Amino acid sequence: MDHRGYLERSLAAVWHPCTQMKQHQVFPLVPVARGAGVWLYGFDGRRYLDAISSWWVNLFGHANPRINAAVGAQLDRLEHVMLAGFTHEPVIELSERLAALTGQRLGHCFYASDGAAAVEIALKMSVHYWRNAGRPAKRRFVSLAHGYHGETLGALAVTDVALFRDAYAPLLFDGATVASPDWRRAAAGETAADYAARCARALEAHLALHHQDTAALIVEPLVQCAAGMAMHHPEYLRRARALCDRYEVHWIADEIAVGCGRTGTFFAHEQAGVSPDFLCLSKGLSGGYLPLSAVLTTAGVYQAFYDDEPARGFLHSHSYSGNTLACSAALASLAIFEQDRVLEANRAKAARLTARAQAIARHPRVRHFRHTGMIWAFDVDTADPAFAPRFFAAALERELLLRPLGQTVYFMPPYVIGDDDADLLVERSLALLDALD
Repeated sequence: MDHRGYLERSLAAVWHPCTQMKQHQVFPLVPVARGAGVWLYGFDGRRYLDAISSWWVNLFGHANPRINAAVGAQLDRLEHVMLAGFTHEPVIELSERLAALTGQRLGHCFYASDGAAAVEIALKMSVHYWRNAGRPAKRRFVSLAHGYHGETLGALAVTDVALFRDAYAPLLFDGATVASPDWRRAAAGETAADYAARCARALEAHLALHHQDTAALIVEPLVQCAAGMAMHHPEYLRRARALCDRYEVHWIADEIAVGCGRTGTFFAHEQAGVSPDFLCLSKGLSGGYLPLSAVLTTAGVYQAFYDDEPARGFLHSHSYSGNTLACSAALASLAIFEQDRVLEANRAKAARLTARAQAIARHPRVRHFRHTGMIWAFDVDTADPAFAPRFFAAALERELLLRPLGQTVYFMPPYVIGDDDADLLVERSLALLDALD
């Protein structure tokens, strides 16, 4: 079937996520035939540099031979078995590996299929913990302004993005939001660390009044991705951890997008020298191959559910929880991290790409060029209300897959991006900026 045939079939049968389908009358879908490394290839022979890792999931390139081999080998042995009453080697090994990466501070892993499900699990687990502890009043949550944690109802209730929330507001439980430590909001002359401390004082004021009924604080450590790659200083995490301890509130670290090496350390919270009560992982966990998420938590939380009474157990399940193929992909990804010394290699790649991108930082249309680990972002000075879809379409014409968040353009490429492809990304992004009306 030709390129146009795939377009017609998809528009007729597939309801695409987070999409106003009518827009595809103007901005056609892009049928993808195959992928290799950082490149995606269409049925029409065109190629696109996947500069956003296909919604931030792909770490080691498309069709990675080592991950392919691991998934293929597992497929020959066992494709899936339910995790209720049964277990298997890949899920045990993955749980042990993840716990080891936390220094055994988070030694218990609960599995689901996607990031929003992981957030739902952490929220439910926190409230149920407090109930089991004899403190059922602790059932509310506090989150950061402009934060995003998913679009299922619990996750949406702690998300502060009006576009996603407004239509479903009658279905959501009430929560509270406190100021985001996004350093772009700092006052003139105020450092990122100073602003983080000021936002932590706002959190302190809230918890002083509401800790008796607050179960948990949920934060995307270091980078609030859907908020336009809003970056903050680790000082906020240090102070938030101390405040949660003081006021007996759980801290949920939503590392769905920022975990697995994306911020420069394997877990983003490591850069603050602190540890959460719940750690949510997904996206890059399986290398971008298969749906998989995990919630890691402490022995103290686990013990609160360990009882003869079934109602005190954690009452949540997923049919494909701990799927063998997904766990095998995750184990292969972790092996690549170790064998290729990926975190060290990424630091060198990040330094080189950041140096190349200084021309973007100096562009007259660019504001707030910023960088954390393998994430780069900049805000574009434009009054065009259709900037994001138009920039996306223009980028495709230049062989780039870029998907702006409002007026924010970001790079979040697979870790396997090479120097030549990084040069192409920067040079063609500059050309896009120069071509703006």
